[in-house]
Amino acid sequence: MIQDDTTEKSVFEEIPTEKIYSKKAISTATFFGGPLVAGYCIAENFKAFNESEKARNTWLITGAFTIVIIAIAFSLPENFPTIIFPVIYSAVASYLIHTYQEKNIQKHMDNGGSIFGGWRLFLISILSLIILVGIILSSAYLFLGE
Repeated sequence: MIQDDTTEKSVFEEIPTEKIYSKKAISTATFFGGPLVAGYCIAENFKAFNESEKARNTWLITGAFTIVIIAIAFSLPENFPTIIFPVIYSAVASYLIHTYQEKNIQKHMDNGGSIFGGWRLFLISILSLIILVGIILSSAYLFLGE
């Protein structure tokens, strides 16, 4: 009897019940929605992978990174090309996902796990932009005066 190992799955592999965010979706949403999107999605993936300490650390890094980005933005000349910021934080998010989550994401997908859809990421991006603009305007008011 010939056995085909390519289609056989272990009966012990569970189908993941948690949904996750894909690398491409996080990178794209981060470009449009800012670093808070990356922090949220990466942290949620860590929670789905039962790595809650990494999820907490992700939020700490996201907060620090966001503060640094805002501080740099205030110190740049007015004619500086702001497109550089989305490119940088999307590249950083993509690198972090590749380094810390890509294997788990692939395993999740190979085991039949689901990913969140684009509309959810769109709404998260909008919410992130609102929060980010609020932080920037508040910072400008506090540090630059009226």
